[in-house]
Amino acid sequence: MAATPVLKTYFMLMVGDMTRALRFYTDAFAVSVVFSSPEWSEFEAAGATVALHAGGGTAGTETGLGFQVGDLEAALDWVVSVGGRVTRAPHERPTERIHLAQLADTEGNLITLAQAPA
Repeated sequence: MAATPVLKTYFMLMVGDMTRALRFYTDAFAVSVVFSSPEWSEFEAAGATVALHAGGGTAGTETGLGFQVGDLEAALDWVVSVGGRVTRAPHERPTERIHLAQLADTEGNLITLAQAPA
């Protein structure tokens, strides 16, 4: 028996309010919406697909999702202005050669924002 080919890879986040969640990601990160419905939506960010699935709450849920940005401080300011909140202030991770922060989207999903060193 041969291994099954993967046709698509996506990262799924549970959301309580699809309209609010999709608006947050498009406003905060200028992602491209591929599909949108009340139960399932998808957007692309830097070549990756992120899916939003209805049925989530607003509790702080670790997701493992992260976005690398060019200016971490500016990105965090903008994310807060469109409804997100910073849950862990920016900090250096010298052994990983990265500057990190954590934020919660409007649905309570926790994601990492990172900036590579100059």
